[in-house]
Amino acid sequence: MKQTHWTKEELVAYILLYTAHSNFEEANLEKNVIISKVDMQTFQKIHDEFDEDNDYQSLQKIIQGVEQHQYNSNDLKLLFTDIKTLFLSDGEYDIMERNMFLFLKKILS
Repeated sequence: MKQTHWTKEELVAYILLYTAHSNFEEANLEKNVIISKVDMQTFQKIHDEFDEDNDYQSLQKIIQGVEQHQYNSNDLKLLFTDIKTLFLSDGEYDIMERNMFLFLKKILS
């Protein structure tokens, strides 16, 4: 897999996009949360890349990006807050989202 050289903003966009797809749909409210974190151009660029990746590639890129940007516990805390905000944006926090949250916490912490 090719090395990704994302900015921190692009990484956050990718992670939020990945988590938004945990229940296999990307709600407009979730899209709005992502766009509130990054500009539209970044969102579109990352969305195009995300659409071409499979689940395994996505996870590898996320892990690689978090290591590359040397996320510390505070960075991860902020990231997980953003993820939770994304999940709660549509007023539901379903089992798939909950599982995704726990899974990402486990592999990134």
